Amino acid sequence: MATFLYKLGRTAFRRRRLVALLWVALLAVAGIGAATAPTATSSSFSIPGTEAQRAFDLLEERFPGAGADGATARVVFKAPQGQKMTDPAHKAVVEETVAALKSGSDQIVQVTDPYTAHAVSQDGSTAYVSVSYKVNAMELTDETREALKDTGHNAQGKGLTVEIGGDALQTMPEQGASEAIGIVLAGIVLVVTFGSLVAAGLPLLTAIIGVGIGVSSITALANVLDLGTTTSTLASMIGLAVGIDYALFIVSRYRAELAEGREKEDAAGRAVGTAGSAVVFAGLTVVIALVGLAVVNIPMLTKMGFAAAGTVVIAVLIALTLIPALLGFAGDKVVSRKQRKGIAKPSDKPNGGTRWARFVIRRPLMVLIVGVLGLGAIAVPAASLEMGLPDDGVKPTSTSERRAYDALSDGFGPGFNGPLLVVVDGDKATADRTVSTIKGLDGWAAVTPPTPNKAGDAAMITVIPKDRPSSTATEGLVHDIRDATGDDVLVTGATAMNIDFSQKMNDALVPYLALVVGLAFVLLTLVFRSVLVPLKAALGFLLSVVAALGAVVAVFQWGWLGGLFGVEQTGPIMSMMPIFMVGVVFGLAMDYEVFLVTRMREAYVHGERPGEAIVTGFRHSARVVTAAAVIMIAVFSGFIGMDDQMVKMIGFGLAAAVLFDAFVVRMAIVPAVLALLGRKAWWLPKWLDRILPNVDVEGEGLAKSPGDQGAAKPDLVKV
Repeated sequence: MATFLYKLGRTAFRRRRLVALLWVALLAVAGIGAATAPTATSSSFSIPGTEAQRAFDLLEERFPGAGADGATARVVFKAPQGQKMTDPAHKAVVEETVAALKSGSDQIVQVTDPYTAHAVSQDGSTAYVSVSYKVNAMELTDETREALKDTGHNAQGKGLTVEIGGDALQTMPEQGASEAIGIVLAGIVLVVTFGSLVAAGLPLLTAIIGVGIGVSSITALANVLDLGTTTSTLASMIGLAVGIDYALFIVSRYRAELAEGREKEDAAGRAVGTAGSAVVFAGLTVVIALVGLAVVNIPMLTKMGFAAAGTVVIAVLIALTLIPALLGFAGDKVVSRKQRKGIAKPSDKPNGGTRWARFVIRRPLMVLIVGVLGLGAIAVPAASLEMGLPDDGVKPTSTSERRAYDALSDGFGPGFNGPLLVVVDGDKATADRTVSTIKGLDGWAAVTPPTPNKAGDAAMITVIPKDRPSSTATEGLVHDIRDATGDDVLVTGATAMNIDFSQKMNDALVPYLALVVGLAFVLLTLVFRSVLVPLKAALGFLLSVVAALGAVVAVFQWGWLGGLFGVEQTGPIMSMMPIFMVGVVFGLAMDYEVFLVTRMREAYVHGERPGEAIVTGFRHSARVVTAAAVIMIAVFSGFIGMDDQMVKMIGFGLAAAVLFDAFVVRMAIVPAVLALLGRKAWWLPKWLDRILPNVDVEGEGLAKSPGDQGAAKPDLVKV
């Protein structure tokens, strides 16, 4: 592989104008496709195999046109202090609003009158209008949303407090500011690392091009492939982070090869042949982790994984081709001004990485114990993990959705924010028995009479829980209803769907973990030609992920330091968080493992003792791996400032995981374990050694390449 990539790097360097033109053309085509593609109107969410999904399917069959899985909205009215919503003037405003809502959009299925639907609180201070739509939230047109907002605004100006909640107002989170923050911080880190604006600018430029192509392609295909609103957010988050990192490693190795006295073209080839090999395998681990999300069997998550994986593939291809091409344009400016005069005089002075590696080698057991116990302590809150999907109750109080949620809770009880929909596959007698059975259970606040369909062979029952939608008590009520009723009674609704979603994610976690870790173990065994090194990498990753989950629980579920991260309301952790973190963080964690340990492996196969190889690996890679980790943390942290609770939680969780994995696991635990193992770390059974193909990540095949003639005393290890 190293020889092939070496040739690819040299070709890209020589044909730099053609390579750059091809990537710019690809970006332009993707941009035009995104600009001319029809607006994505569909983002269906389904969970095959769950009771909630079967109930939705039954509703579509027996109640055609009812929009069972369509968007909903609630317009909540609150009377001034000392007044009631039953006062004639206020009642007239509500009735005007109901009429305006009915005529405001042809996507509306039903608008309920609170005075006939018993939707006025007992003290008369609060009333709400329920609005049901034919389509889901992402299929609503902008005109429909604006009509909903305008109707609420008009009523607001007539003496009442009016707030609007529900998923009908759900829109795609704004990403620009978050990405800009991450890019600025990454730029600062790169300038400090390289001491050259040109060298710092190359990873940023190529990462932005890669993300631009990836996100534009997603936008262009969103309508055709039914991609969700968070798909492009995930793709940009992952693509920006790995794009900068992969380019960072290629540029860093190129500078090191120049310091050996090599000609620029040969240096570019060698950078791609060595660091590029690590980029390929690191990218493969990320792709495996993202594509592996398909085992969960949730279409939305599968599409997110494939889209993000595609962006990672683009980042790898750009690192292998566009980076050497741009290095050809950059010339000597890729190194700092001080280094240009003495570019062939590398310094053997110990750097921070060397000193840290020597410290770990002297005290490996102590470093190992401190690292494991420290992460173990942070991981403790993970034992109290409660999972669900965030509702309007976790949104900032500045939003109308949160104020509507609070007003409903105050006026009617928290359960009104998450009603359960019970679907009966049977006649009126079966539906009546179901109502009686539900009323014999605990945890409900109200149960409506059955609403039969025209054929009389199905009915709908609405159950209002006593507690809020995301509480364990409400989850218990859903399970109690399912256990107490027969197979012809199904529980659905947003709350039940969230519960089923969480359960499906839990059930898929172990198979997914086994698949991803198993495939990556095979891949890393191929790269390192060792059994213990990949095993250590996988165990270290699990430790960092559990620690990151512990931090997420402490902040978002327990509320520790919640104010610092903009968490106004604690609640359960997003149900996809554990499996999502396993998928994304595993791929990113293996980046550091590959980049750091391949340098050690490279030194070891060139004759250095195990301890010396560790020091050599850190001397060359620690600074760059540290910069890469800081950049990833900066990119992910930029998403913590977003209002969307799901994106905020993902950004925090990924930033914490990278922090733990890069600076505790890879920088401390990994060298400590390797120092304790010595030569045993690189042990591989002879029979396995014969079976495994030699992918030559260390670049041994380049030792006799013609490019060596351009360097005095070539040495792939020392810089």
